[in-house]
Amino acid sequence: MYAVIRSGGKQYRVVPGQRVRLEKLDGKVGAKVNFEVVAVRTDEGLLTGAAAARVKISGKIVEQGRGRKALVLKYKKTNQYKILRGHRQGYTAVEVGNFHVS
Repeated sequence: MYAVIRSGGKQYRVVPGQRVRLEKLDGKVGAKVNFEVVAVRTDEGLLTGAAAARVKISGKIVEQGRGRKALVLKYKKTNQYKILRGHRQGYTAVEVGNFHVS
């Protein structure tokens, strides 16, 4: 059994107990978060739309962090123009809980 959830403008395939890295979410470590469910695959078949909306999936924040540094270089060969910038994207690691059908 697995589900497809939506978070941060992206979709993720998750199973109960899985630890997944999402786009940065507000909240402290240990806080609960709820996800929007797009689809659920069960033994009986695939649930989408209103049937999938009845399934509730929650998770627990286990880590807040920042990813690896990406370096961006702007360079123009004729003007002695060179700028080096770095970027680190924030992420939230979440442990997915059980699926509950309401």
